[in-house]
Amino acid sequence: MPHTLDSQLTETVRYLGATLGDTIRDQLGEEWLQRIETIRKDGRKAYQGNDDCAVRLKSLFAELGNDELLTIGRAFSQFLNLANIAEQEFNSNNNADDPIESLFSHLDNANVNAATFAEALQQLHIELVLTAHPTEVTRRTLIHKHSELAKCLSNIHSTGLSAAQRHAVETRISELISQAWHTEEIRTVRPTPVDEARWGFSVIENSLWDAVPEFIRELDQRFLTKYDQAVPLDARLVSIGSWMGGDRDGNPFVTSKVTEQVLLLARKRAAKLFAQDLDILQTELSMSDCNDELRALVGDVLEPYRALLRPLLNKLRKTQEGIIEVLGGGQAATLANAQDWVSSNEELLEPLMACYRSLNACGMQVIARGHLLNTIRRVHCFGIHLLKLDVRQDSERHADVFAELTRYLGIGDYGQWSEEDKQAFLLRELSSKRPLFPPKWQPSDDVQEVLDTCKVIANNSKDGFGIYIISMASLPSDVLSVVLLLKELGVTWPMPVAPLFETLDDLNNAASVIKQLMSIDWYRGYIQGHQYVMIGYSDSAKDAGAMAAGWAQYESQEALVAVAEQNNVELTLFHGRGGTIGRGGLPAHAAILSQPPGSLKGGFRVTEQGETIRYKFGMSILAQRSLNMYASAILEALILPPPAPKQAWRDAVIKLAANGRDNYRKIVRHDENFVPYFRVATPEQELGKLPLGSRPAKRKPTGGIESLRAIPWIFAWAQTRMVLPSWLGVMKAVQTSLDEGQRPVIDDMLQNWPFFNSRLSMLDMVFNKADPRISAEYDKRLVSEDLRHFGDALRDELQASIVLLLELLKQKTVMESDPKGAVSMSIRASYLEPLHYLQIELLNRIRKLDDIDSDPVLERAMMVAIAGIAVGMRNTG
Repeated sequence: MPHTLDSQLTETVRYLGATLGDTIRDQLGEEWLQRIETIRKDGRKAYQGNDDCAVRLKSLFAELGNDELLTIGRAFSQFLNLANIAEQEFNSNNNADDPIESLFSHLDNANVNAATFAEALQQLHIELVLTAHPTEVTRRTLIHKHSELAKCLSNIHSTGLSAAQRHAVETRISELISQAWHTEEIRTVRPTPVDEARWGFSVIENSLWDAVPEFIRELDQRFLTKYDQAVPLDARLVSIGSWMGGDRDGNPFVTSKVTEQVLLLARKRAAKLFAQDLDILQTELSMSDCNDELRALVGDVLEPYRALLRPLLNKLRKTQEGIIEVLGGGQAATLANAQDWVSSNEELLEPLMACYRSLNACGMQVIARGHLLNTIRRVHCFGIHLLKLDVRQDSERHADVFAELTRYLGIGDYGQWSEEDKQAFLLRELSSKRPLFPPKWQPSDDVQEVLDTCKVIANNSKDGFGIYIISMASLPSDVLSVVLLLKELGVTWPMPVAPLFETLDDLNNAASVIKQLMSIDWYRGYIQGHQYVMIGYSDSAKDAGAMAAGWAQYESQEALVAVAEQNNVELTLFHGRGGTIGRGGLPAHAAILSQPPGSLKGGFRVTEQGETIRYKFGMSILAQRSLNMYASAILEALILPPPAPKQAWRDAVIKLAANGRDNYRKIVRHDENFVPYFRVATPEQELGKLPLGSRPAKRKPTGGIESLRAIPWIFAWAQTRMVLPSWLGVMKAVQTSLDEGQRPVIDDMLQNWPFFNSRLSMLDMVFNKADPRISAEYDKRLVSEDLRHFGDALRDELQASIVLLLELLKQKTVMESDPKGAVSMSIRASYLEPLHYLQIELLNRIRKLDDIDSDPVLERAMMVAIAGIAVGMRNTG
């Protein structure tokens, strides 16, 4: 291979692998290193099609003891982690694609003028909502080591290092790899919701805190140069939300006390970070010249800027200290306006802006636009609460409150009422000035927890909260009930309430629900012209398959946009996308440009989930690129919206979606062999023991496959390389349309409709990760003979789907249009190969035991294999 950037990546992976080998030799000896090296080489050849090497791997693993399998699993999991770090660093420093430059090119081709651009810029708002779904398999302590490794690789690839400097960096790389090898890679206990929240705070502190102001600074310079349009000083181009500590849907560990603790911890972290900024500013702003405004604020002092900022710095420190005392139980829990704390963003902004205006007035613009401007931008993005915490709860929990209350009051059972009667009751109480809840009423524990959550919202600043999301919402009463609960528990401000439409039926009915709400005068007054709606991606895909879910999401958004326009209401669509294709994930640019026209006018709000947070925002340079990708796509979609579908396209995709749904459900819902096959062919049951996140794998502990969360559903199929939820039924539906003479329409949609093109293009990436050969190996060892035909049929459809997709895309191989992606998977595949055979051996042994806990080494080896494959696939759920 000629020396290219790709060969640089390959060489980096080899270098890190060799360094890990040295670490293994130091601990276990030369014999172990040679064994692992032999396995690695056999894995590479087996991946390339050498059956003898595959047989040799299987035979070796069958002979080894559990502790030896654990060591091998650890080694190859570490290899995959190192390969990912190398790729992450490589991409951060060698990515020639510039999304902003690409945007400018598209706008130039369309002759877009500065005024049109300025109008779109006013609408640009990226709201990232960090979520802690159980997908992040890597421990925080290892994430830190991996981040340090990435920095070392950046240093070693920079020019001008002396021999001594290079040696020092290489020594540090060896140290970090050794630290990682000697660290327990699997958590011994599940993280708590508070642990997850702290992890989210760390992402902000270590990456986004620097990335956001730098991203805005770069945009500002480029937009000024290109269109003479500056980013306004008070623009909130980016804001950060979170579900960590607020998402109680199906998670019994997220309580009102946890939510209050997370709010305090976020505020403490913000105070710490702003104190660091203020410390730098009051050190650097030593100038004496100032304008009259600043002089009036501080009096006749030699260093007016320091004089203004020092008290603010002290107050930030007191905020930190006060919160620490409250968390330690040293103060009463009435926190809303603690006297010595910074209690509003204005307390930060006003002195900072006074300094900014003074510096500009006195000819010190270069100082004003330095660290001070970054701090001002951070106040607008993060604020004194660091992020805005969303609260999410299932609609049934709210209905249960009123059912219990109405039974206590003797006026019937709310749960049995018609929708009309529910709305009449809720609206009557919303208009009433008397309290609804009797003082002597003693609700059940579950109902009390819902009430306590609303009290926490009432007792804290509205600036610390985002929106209240109702899972499994399907009726207007689901929304009105939450609004009434908030009112009755003392929330004095109109907290936005967003129904989450998740299933196929609910998505199809979403516009009708919002239309009914818009017809209620009281509710229209409450929302003050702005409605949030959350679109669920993962549950709809699990319910109906990828094509049907994708079209339902599109149609739902299209209809919601129309309802909002008819009612003169601003609509913000909140996209609950997962990181994987099977959960609705698409690369950011493709996802945004494939949305219906007009769906971005109210801003872009999206979940960033699990391990995708680290891959996209874990380093400042990666975060800046991700933000640039979002910004360029949103601006392009606002200025040059994608076409509304032609009627022929609409007719064709309606039929495709229906056929795709039927194909998918025929297997997943209606074939009696599916569930038995799924249980034995994948490690789904073993996944429940992996302490990934705080939330249980099932919504209902006793439920079957229908109650399995979308994340472990995706995770299980990814482990065996079947990745079934992402493709099942889709290309089969396309083939039916082709057989019916729809080839011209299919080609037209593929060429000219981003919605359709993006879905087929994403299957290209899915098929790069799929491996029917590996899936068949799981079946050979784990599936009984009477069920193997089922897996064979699935793999036949997978193979046929790949052939058809390549023919439609005019490609000879998958990922032909993205050679970097193909190289990326190829590098990891040779390390993944042994892990799959290892996992199959472990699953076979585990299922022969009566009680897995009787062999903790075997259990740990299984967990390591699961985590390693997840790392190699670059996604879990």
